[in-house]
Amino acid sequence: MAEETGQEKTEEPTPRKLEKAREEGQIPRSKELNTTMVLVLGAVGLLFFGPWMAERMNNVALFAFSLERSAAYDTSVMANHLSASAYEATLALAPWLVIVLLAALFGPMGLGGWMFSSKALAPKLNRLNPLSGLKRMFSANSLVELFKSWGKVLVVGLMAWLVLGFYFNDTMMLLRKDVEPAIEGSVHIIIWSVILLCLSTALIAIVDVPWQIYSHTKKLRMTMQEIKDEYKESEGRPEVKSKIRQLQREVAQRRMMADVPSADVVITNPTHYSVALRYEAGEMRAPSMVAKGADQAALKIREIAKENNVPQMQAPPLARALYTHCKVGEEIPEGLYVAVAQVLAYMYQMDMYVKGRGPKPERKPDMPIPQDLRVDPDPQD
Repeated sequence: MAEETGQEKTEEPTPRKLEKAREEGQIPRSKELNTTMVLVLGAVGLLFFGPWMAERMNNVALFAFSLERSAAYDTSVMANHLSASAYEATLALAPWLVIVLLAALFGPMGLGGWMFSSKALAPKLNRLNPLSGLKRMFSANSLVELFKSWGKVLVVGLMAWLVLGFYFNDTMMLLRKDVEPAIEGSVHIIIWSVILLCLSTALIAIVDVPWQIYSHTKKLRMTMQEIKDEYKESEGRPEVKSKIRQLQREVAQRRMMADVPSADVVITNPTHYSVALRYEAGEMRAPSMVAKGADQAALKIREIAKENNVPQMQAPPLARALYTHCKVGEEIPEGLYVAVAQVLAYMYQMDMYVKGRGPKPERKPDMPIPQDLRVDPDPQD
């Protein structure tokens, strides 16, 4: 995309971009950090378990070379002897091996966390492309790896020189000691030398970790167009969202129109608004609005009401107030109770008059509307 549009990838990757990269196995990793953890924890394991391991291995050696003359000619005895020695040696090395194994497993969690991705294991043909291989060989990342290799040689070499200088006198004094004290002293020097040399690799890891994070983030940088496209994909394209909202409005309007025949009265503003109300005495606390509409929708409500013999009444101020302050499916505002009650009573009297069961109402109701619920009429009203 960046090549096609000519835009530079200057924007930081979005959370969605980072999540997608993680799903594909693209996370920052530092081999130097993993190596440092394995070496350091392995050396510390030798420090703690070294004496115990040495004692167990010494017993294994004594057992392995302690054979009776008759057993030397029995092949079954030799096999059993070898199996027992191997078993004891495994038990002796087990604690240290467990520490190294745990360091190798949990080392990657220090940067990027634990992750398994099947996509990362999938074969990629572009890795077999010689041109891509040459490009990787002469990339900035390869140059950094070269400098890291030189740095490791220099740092470890310098630390080795310092350690040898520090333990030089102690090493020379071993020549004057007996065998057993000399062995103990040499083991002590070797273990601490190994620990210090392993700690020296931490200096490389301290430099490598920030570089890996920076390199990973830079690789995932995005252009402004990519961010816009991602937003459209995640939130939905505006034209699609608009179409969905239109369909939702149409469905809601059809459902609303289907409820108009159940209304008790339709209150209209002759030019703009129509609202349909329903009230069931004893079942409903207050009248509720079953439909409302403006312009063409208002005309449609009137047509349906006429087809289903739903009484209609022109009351512009009340129609405007109901249309503005009440939603379909909700009860009417408390401030309009009196006005709507008067309308329902008037329509009931008219129905009784038409059926010949009562006198004709003398006049239309006053329909008082509170000042806070009044709506100014449109200029065309």
